[in-house]
Amino acid sequence: MNEQTEDNKAQTRPIQIVDQKLLDQVSARAQASQRLRMNHNLHQLEDRVQRMLNALEPDSYVRPHRHIDPPKVEMFVILRGKSAVLIFDDAGNLENTIILSPQDICAVDIPAGHWHSLIALERGTVVMEAKDGPYIASTDKDFAGWAPRENSRDAALWLESMRARILDSMLTHLR
Repeated sequence: MNEQTEDNKAQTRPIQIVDQKLLDQVSARAQASQRLRMNHNLHQLEDRVQRMLNALEPDSYVRPHRHIDPPKVEMFVILRGKSAVLIFDDAGNLENTIILSPQDICAVDIPAGHWHSLIALERGTVVMEAKDGPYIASTDKDFAGWAPRENSRDAALWLESMRARILDSMLTHLR
């Protein structure tokens, strides 16, 4: 595709506004979904940067994963609610917990190759997510073999154990 055609294609895309009404809509769709989460893409799959809203509910399990093929940086910016971003080592040991809230830490930038997961700590949580593109389903995520598969019996237990560790960590910091 030549440069002029690329410019014309870019100019035909609508300007997108993220407002409270859209956050409410994406949150409602997440609450109604079996996975208790829902993306609202702001990008086209072939874009060099993927940008999306990611609405999550507290019982949604995001299997730990990393982005290595090709290496992709990922950023989360909290727009509503509260979320924990969990960082793991290669063996599945929890290395870091970053609590995102609009009033405190509002963003985290995760370099390529880091194992991570996201847990909503409040109903109606919405993050803006950005990562390198384009989106290719077969290589987008490298799921951790040490973490339960989504919809497995062990996923709910794993999520509960992570939540307990987050709560314990938060209480320790308050002391």
